Formats: sequence, structure tokens, C-alpha cells
Amino acid sequence: MCPKTLLVLSVLLQQNISCFINLPDCIFMISKNQIKFIGSLSQKKFRDENGMFIAEGTKLVLDLMPAFECVNAFATEDWKARNAAHDISGFVTATEEELRKISNQKSPQGVLAVFRKRENHFDVKQLNGKLSLALDDVQDPGNLGTIIRIADWFGVEDIFCSEFCADAYGPKTVQATMGALARVKIHYLNLNTFLAGLPADMPVYGTFMDGENIYSEKITPNGIIVMGNEGNGISAAIEQKVNKRLLIPNYPLGSETSESLNVAVATALVCAEFRRRF
Repeated sequence: MCPKTLLVLSVLLQQNISCFINLPDCIFMISKNQIKFIGSLSQKKFRDENGMFIAEGTKLVLDLMPAFECVNAFATEDWKARNAAHDISGFVTATEEELRKISNQKSPQGVLAVFRKRENHFDVKQLNGKLSLALDDVQDPGNLGTIIRIADWFGVEDIFCSEFCADAYGPKTVQATMGALARVKIHYLNLNTFLAGLPADMPVYGTFMDGENIYSEKITPNGIIVMGNEGNGISAAIEQKVNKRLLIPNYPLGSETSESLNVAVATALVCAEFRRRF
């Protein structure tokens, strides 16, 4: 019997109150150390040191369960009752107040889990037969999360991120992926060195204002698609590694419109055109 239940029984007995008690499952008291540790995972420094990250919300937590090792999971009684059909036997029961103390959201969704990050490996030879993404300093967590979700939708299994990209395991990024992180492998590396080490015949695509119209240009079913930073686009060093320059045209062609597209929107348009043709 848990401490909270024992306390209630003690008070009732002291006051000579007799009643029928339907004992609930024991509600686990989240310790101050646990609250502090989970809170620390909001910072990249501690995510890297501990190799862990947090996820919140039903779809996100349940989607990540098969793909990542779950270190801890906390959920309210109500959430556990509504999701009893899933394997949640290891989930610790917590009160809504306790969840608010460890949540990054204004309105917690009833469940929070701590996962261990996984090591993602790749073989350059295998990349030659499929389409992959490379991100050159995409720094907004929401953009990165959305791009991961887009990659999942279009069957892109690998995303290669420069060292100054946003952290794929940050709370905002994880939330924006909507569970796609379970299926898309993220690799952080020196992007310049990575692209330089690709086979000479590997197509490396990038979008530029002076590129060829993506809707009429010949493209291939395989290669690396490079997407650039939100404000600066593809850097000069990475631009030198691009051998296929593409343009997403505005409409009507040549008319005065917005200066550029959001990087996640541009990624979706490029991926859609590649998948439309192949």
C-alpha cells in the first residue's frame, strides 16, 4: 500500500470514521531529484551528457516506445484507463500536479516518457540507392521537427545534420516530429566532410535562386537533397559540393513575391516532386 493511502487510513482511524474504501492503484510520488533530472533534459547539455530525451503526449510516446529504450514513463490514472489496450505495464501513475512539475507544456497531455537516445549508423554505399536529406545549419527546432515529419511521409530514412543544426532531441523538435523520430535516422556530422566523401557520381541537389526549374529539370530517384539555413540558405562551403542546382519557381514566374520559402515548406515541395516522378 502506498504512503498516500496509509496516511488517509491513519486519519480516518484516528477520527473513528468507518467507511468502505475502494483502494486505487498506488500513486507514485515523483521525487525532487527526479523532477530536477527530468527538468534538466530540457537543456541540450544534459541530454548529451545523459544520452536521454523526453517526449509528451499519447501519439508521440506510443510511437516512440518500439524504437527507443524507455527509461521512465509517467501517466495519470485517467490516461492509463483510456490507453489500457497498449502495453503500458511499466508506466508509473502520477497525479496531474506531478506531471505539471515535469512537463514542458502549459497543458500536460497526461503522459510523459524519458527515452534513451539511439546510435544511428549508415553505410555510404547504401546511400547511393536511395534519397536522403542534408541540413546545413537549420536552427529552428520547429522547422527541424517538421522536416523530420516530412521525411517520414515521403519515405526518406536518413537526415544528415550539420553540427550547428537544432537538436533533434530537444522538446520542441520532438513534439514537432509527431512520432516520425521513431522511423527517421538523424546523423550529426561535419557536413562538408561528409559530402566531400561521397562517391563522385552521387547526385547532390540544392535549391538556389539561379537553379534550374525543378518541375522541368531531369532528376534522379537517388541522391542527397541539401536544404539551407533559414536566413542564409546554403553556405558557400556546402554550395561547392552541390552538383545539381534546382529552383522552386514562384508563380506567376518572374513576378514580385516573397523573398523565399520557409525551409520546411521548401523541403516538402522538393521531396514531393522527387516522389511524384519516382
